[in-house]
Amino acid sequence: MLYKIEVIMEDNYHQLVELISEKSGVAKSEIERRIEAKQAKLAGLISKAGAAQIIAAELNINFDKQIIKISQIVPGMKKINLVGKIIDLFPIREYNKNGRSGRIASFVLADETSNTRVVLWDENHINLIDKGEVNSGDVIEILNGTLRNGEIHLASFSEIKISEKTINQVVVERPVIKKEIVAFNTNDNVMARAFILQMFEPRFFEICPECKRKINELKECNSHGKVIAERRALINFVIDDGSDSIRAVAFSEAIEKLMKKEELENPELFLLKKQELLGKEVLVSGQVRKNSMFNNNEFIVNDIKDVDISKLIEELER
Repeated sequence: MLYKIEVIMEDNYHQLVELISEKSGVAKSEIERRIEAKQAKLAGLISKAGAAQIIAAELNINFDKQIIKISQIVPGMKKINLVGKIIDLFPIREYNKNGRSGRIASFVLADETSNTRVVLWDENHINLIDKGEVNSGDVIEILNGTLRNGEIHLASFSEIKISEKTINQVVVERPVIKKEIVAFNTNDNVMARAFILQMFEPRFFEICPECKRKINELKECNSHGKVIAERRALINFVIDDGSDSIRAVAFSEAIEKLMKKEELENPELFLLKKQELLGKEVLVSGQVRKNSMFNNNEFIVNDIKDVDISKLIEELER
């Protein structure tokens, strides 16, 4: 499924304030005043979202028992209850890691506010999908989900069942949060304004035109046999926004936002373009993934844009 990018500011903070106001009957302006006071009391050691959850607890609001909207999910929530429609159901996979083996299932759940990936670990839940009792397009209810790396994970203590509710309009766009690099978490879909500090030589590889997977040296695909390969490229570079730095990886489509094809393939032209790009400030969006080889996060780039100074000034004025 293809996703359109939507920028959600301040980690859904305003959605959380609205939820607290709705459940407590206290005006949003008063909730925000208390949040600011709590942040000031804790000397800025807590985020707005974290302070909001403290205020919610002081108002006797327990999110563990509330059905919330997907856009209202914030880091720190322990037991998450949702109702949404399955818009993308992925094949069940088997895993064998660190002496443990089993099956894992996942899908994208959406409601009228946003969407999120849900991961199932319990065999009873996975069997619901395996037997066709839960399908793409179904509206389901989830109880006691756990937030992990920006995803909802369901274990044996969680519940999943078909809901009687109807959801007609859902958000199928993939939400992207504007964050500082230091706050990046695995599986985050994020946007950052950062400088290009370092850029490495491009690497080229060949893929199968059918499944888009990498082929071997004999130009054979594991699924489609002998194929006429498509040539692809990737570039590794380092970005820094002042809070931290991270290695970014751009593939052919994203590379086109940085340089022309001839600059990519000609070593001399690439060197000239590289010198031009080093130190350049850009808006970069993509997904944070765990590099299993080095056990650290890397940033898979989907889009790169120049910083629009006029828009930046408008944002600062607001």
